Amino acid sequence: MGGCMSEHLSGHLPERVQVRSDVRADALPTDLLHSTQPVLLRGLVRHWPLVQAALQSDRAFCDYLRGFGGNAKVGLWHGAPDIAGRFFYNTAFNGFNYQREIGNFGTLLDALLAHAQNPTPPALYLGSTELDGSFPGLRQANDLEGLRAQDPLVSLWLGNRTRVAAHFDVPDNIVCVVAGRRRFTLFPPEQVSNLYVGPLDLTPAGQPISLVDVAHPDLARFPRFAQALAQAQTVELMPGDALFIPSLWWHAVEALEPVSALVNFWWRQSPAHMDSPMNTLMLALMTLRDLPPAQRQAWQALFDHYIFAADAQTAAHIPPEAQGVLAPITPDRARHLRSVLLNRLNR
Repeated sequence: MGGCMSEHLSGHLPERVQVRSDVRADALPTDLLHSTQPVLLRGLVRHWPLVQAALQSDRAFCDYLRGFGGNAKVGLWHGAPDIAGRFFYNTAFNGFNYQREIGNFGTLLDALLAHAQNPTPPALYLGSTELDGSFPGLRQANDLEGLRAQDPLVSLWLGNRTRVAAHFDVPDNIVCVVAGRRRFTLFPPEQVSNLYVGPLDLTPAGQPISLVDVAHPDLARFPRFAQALAQAQTVELMPGDALFIPSLWWHAVEALEPVSALVNFWWRQSPAHMDSPMNTLMLALMTLRDLPPAQRQAWQALFDHYIFAADAQTAAHIPPEAQGVLAPITPDRARHLRSVLLNRLNR
């Protein structure tokens, strides 16, 4: 059973994303930055020169960008017209349906304009490219001043009518649509078992992705995806709109115009000395998953006790000076633990 996502959107998926129009780019409220639900921020960056250029025309937008790094060398993705903008795996699942190359940023801008009226263009995409490193001055003119204390990583994403599979990011995220329209389909973290996630160690851009085409879901092949759709939140962003995406929320992204771009801001609420939890997941696959069921249950109890249900009482019966790794993790303790783990893994 297939279907067009627009039919699902109109018939079964009312927009449930919280919408706010009272937020300013220079004064992002604390409740927003700590939200555990997506929040649509209408018009948050409409004042940016980048957005104003896009509202004028595609050419004005590309000319504006060209002024900040037309000759920059950037990582580009190219796909044949028959992939219809969907960057994905090849049929053998040993590679991908597109090519990667290092190219000239200005050449990409020229190609986007040249194919703007082409009904079957090649898929053109510039993935996450850091503003400060590749486009000096662009962030200074187009910034979220209210996020400077979080020291976010700020990146540009640019292409034509591309489709990115549902995936999650570890950091919190504010995505700002600066050209074209974008449709986001968001799934809460607990829907992971209904998203049919692909390989963890062969991914298009570092994060595991859902194998379901959100725009045309094959529910005969992926029947549990219907349950994910029932919990999905969908929203369409116009130029100048922004969307807060909490950590670990799955999101599929569809660019709906021949020239489409966003700028996103990533930051973590955890201390810098904390490693990515993805490292823990990979180690757990190696050390826990294939244990006998009774042993897995025992380890689950230990993880619940020391990690997921841990509180001030977990180690309160141990003198503070003897708590070791059960004490709060400081930068020094993190360095020590990392050293111990490296020695154990290099056996």
